[in-house]
Amino acid sequence: MRETILVLDFGGQYNQLIARRVRECNVYCEVRPYTMTVEEIKQMAPKGIILTGGPNSVYDMASPHGDPEIFSLGIPVLGICYGAQLMAWTLGGKVATAPVSEYGKTEVTVADRSGLLREVSDRTVTWMSHTDYIEKVPEGFSITAYTPVCPVAAMENKEKNLYAFQFHPEVTHSREGKKMLSAFVYGPCGCRGDWKMDSFVETAITRIREKVGNGKVLCALSGGVDSSVAAVLMSKAVGRQLTCVFVDHGLLRKNEGDEVEAVFGPEGEYDLNFIRVNAQQRFYDRLSGVTDPEKKRKIIGEEFIRVFEEEADKIGAVDYLVQGTIYPDVIESGLGKSAVIKSHHNVGGLPDHVQFKEIIEPLRMLFKDEVRAAGLALGLPEYLIFRQPFPGPGLGVRIIGEVTEEKVRIVQDADAIYRQEIAAAGLDKSISQYFAALTNMRSVGVMGDFRTYDYAIALRAVITDDFMTAEAARLPWDVLERVTTRIVNEVEHVNRVLYDCTGKPPATVEME
Repeated sequence: MRETILVLDFGGQYNQLIARRVRECNVYCEVRPYTMTVEEIKQMAPKGIILTGGPNSVYDMASPHGDPEIFSLGIPVLGICYGAQLMAWTLGGKVATAPVSEYGKTEVTVADRSGLLREVSDRTVTWMSHTDYIEKVPEGFSITAYTPVCPVAAMENKEKNLYAFQFHPEVTHSREGKKMLSAFVYGPCGCRGDWKMDSFVETAITRIREKVGNGKVLCALSGGVDSSVAAVLMSKAVGRQLTCVFVDHGLLRKNEGDEVEAVFGPEGEYDLNFIRVNAQQRFYDRLSGVTDPEKKRKIIGEEFIRVFEEEADKIGAVDYLVQGTIYPDVIESGLGKSAVIKSHHNVGGLPDHVQFKEIIEPLRMLFKDEVRAAGLALGLPEYLIFRQPFPGPGLGVRIIGEVTEEKVRIVQDADAIYRQEIAAAGLDKSISQYFAALTNMRSVGVMGDFRTYDYAIALRAVITDDFMTAEAARLPWDVLERVTTRIVNEVEHVNRVLYDCTGKPPATVEME
């Protein structure tokens, strides 16, 4: 029987990130709502249960609480943030509003190294995000970590296999978080760690075949990593029942339309029904005069769907639409009661009505590096799997303000130069994502003794492994200097180049 860790979701934005960290330990993990019954949990027979964070206060009776019996099933339980407070409150401890809220990187002092914190440093940096705190631990628990303002940063009851962290070990900013989660998975849960991404691929193919049956499938193929993996996964599952539609909306990187067709088209290496739709002017017309980033995303998303519907009409009845949505897209577009950060054209940007029986998103619960691992398991070439991520709305979200054909040309040329120089410097494999964007700012410059009044290009480069959080890459100055010189000399209507040093949060990776 497959080992499984169950994550019960209480409304936190990091729920799938917890699952992803567990899967990094080669243990299968699923996220379910906190309303899952005890009987359903027993049938699932998980090796361990993790309770997620959430925005509520446990002492508010309107907050989600779940069934308290989960703490007496004999299954190891780890509570994180709200989950930690829920454990304390349910078992007789006290939770109250903290005199000082903690948010961001916080140094935690380890008080007891005999449990889940046995392999971490005496003082370790974690990620805090709470306004309530555990004021008193329940009977039988010991405090295993604390901060100057949080007396219970971690607690344990080893006899009952109950553990709790006030901080978030799952985010990258918690430097030794993976050690803590590994200690839970391999320690009290007793997992072997024999699950691999190949298992996800096999399971996904089986589920897709069962769902689709003899139906026809239309796949939105952009040529990016996510949609390419989704397309090949679907092809493995349903073969020639799949038609891939590539929409060149005029918002792609320089020469990218032809490159995509070369890989997936009739002369490419994949046996796909491939249709290329050149709809550049159609998108430019719809975006004319639009400056609000959310409106741009919605327009691009809706126009994508309309193009797909038209193509579906041409090839006959189509039952399913496939998209390469991944989990960071879902989170930013708003999940449940979570805040909408930005609508992705393949999630929150969809129109209310589409002419398909159902939309299939086989990668919806995966993070970018997991998608790449799935692609390798499917046999896709590395040059395709490790290409630069590119948003579905394309350059529409890398052009601040109104999108015009001239602005698209400017940012295409600048981005091509940037990518060339990054690759020439040997940095392309060490930077998670990098691109040039066109700001809506025009400023005075001087070229050849003449005054100019032209645009500023913003360069972006980030380091991340999950795209939920990211840090700005510290690029060598000589590289930035070469890029700047080439852009202002080779790209018309640009006289200034800026470098974006902002991490995520508070910024997003894309500009809009």
